[in-house]
Amino acid sequence: MGVRDITRPAVLAALHEYDRLGRDAFLERYGFDKAREFHLVFDGKRYDSKAIVGAAHGYLDGREPLRASEFSGGESTVARKLRELGFTVPPRRSPAWARDELILACDLVMQNGWRLLDDTDSRVVELSGILQLLPIHGRELRSDTFRNPNGVARKTADIASQHPAYRGVPTKGGELDRIVLYDFLMQPEHMHAVAGALRRGVLSGSFQQLPAVEEEQEDRDEDASAREGRLLKRWHYARERDRRLRRRKIAAFSAVHGRVFCEVCQFDFEMVYGARGAGFAECHHVVPLHVSGDTTTTLEELILLCSNCHRMIHRGTPWLTPDELRQVVTNNRASRPDVGGGS
Repeated sequence: MGVRDITRPAVLAALHEYDRLGRDAFLERYGFDKAREFHLVFDGKRYDSKAIVGAAHGYLDGREPLRASEFSGGESTVARKLRELGFTVPPRRSPAWARDELILACDLVMQNGWRLLDDTDSRVVELSGILQLLPIHGRELRSDTFRNPNGVARKTADIASQHPAYRGVPTKGGELDRIVLYDFLMQPEHMHAVAGALRRGVLSGSFQQLPAVEEEQEDRDEDASAREGRLLKRWHYARERDRRLRRRKIAAFSAVHGRVFCEVCQFDFEMVYGARGAGFAECHHVVPLHVSGDTTTTLEELILLCSNCHRMIHRGTPWLTPDELRQVVTNNRASRPDVGGGS
C-alpha cells in the first residue's frame, strides 16, 4: 500500500473534496503543510500535490488516508505518480531556451540599442506571452514560471551583457546565447526578418497547425542549430509537402518539358526506375519564409529536385539556393569527370 496504489478516480475525488472544503481546511483535515515546489494543475487550478495524494489514498477501497510522515513528496514519487495518471505537475525548472526563443529575445534587445530590458517593460510582457504560445516545449516540461516577464528580462540581460560593447561583468548566460547574438551582429537585417517571421507565425496560429517532424529528420537537417530556428524549418517543410501543390507543379512542369527531371542535376526518376519513377520528383520552396511571409504558395516559387539535391540544399545553414547548388554540381563534374549526378 502507498503512493503506487493511487488511482485517477481517487485523485479526482480528492480534488473535489479540496474544492469543497477550501485549501486551508483540506490541509488541516489531512495534516499537510502547503506545497513549496510541486503543485498539481487541473482545470486551471493549482493544488498541493502531496496532500492530494495522501487524501486520495483514503478513497481507495479499505484504505485510510496517508499521513505526511508516511511517504515522501517530490519529483520521483508524488509528481511521477500523478503524471503517470495523466495529471499535470509542472517541474521545478523550465527547459533551456531554444534557438527560436533566443532569436525573438535577441531581436528585442537589438531594437532596444543592445540594452537589457526590465520585467515591467510592455515589450517584455508582450514577448513573454508570445514565447508561451510557441509550440516548442510541451506543457509537461514547463515550470510555473515558464518564460514569465521576469525570466524574459533576465534573458535580455544575458544577451546584452555578451555584446562586445558591454563594459560590465557579463551574466552567465549560455553558449547558444552567444551564438545567436553573433548571428545578429553578422546579419542584423536577416535575423530581424527571421524574428518577424517567427512573430507572425505564432500570432497567426500557423505554428499550432504544423505537423510533427520526426526527430531523425530534424537531426539530419540540423534543425536544432539552423540559423532560422526549428519552427520556420518545420513551416517550410509543411509547405513543400503539400501534395496537391506538388502534383500541380509536376503536371505544369511535364506539360512544358515533356518529362519530369531534377532542375539542378537533371536526374530523371522514370529513366532510371521505369514506370515506378514516372512523374516523381520532390518540391523545394525557393523563397524563405522570413522573406515571403505567410502567403499562398505559387507554382513559380517551387522547383523540382531529386532526393539527393533536395537533401544537399537543406544540409547545413544557410541553405543553398538552387542556382548555388547547380554551380556546385557543375564545378564538381568539371573537376571530376568520373563523378555522376542525381539520386
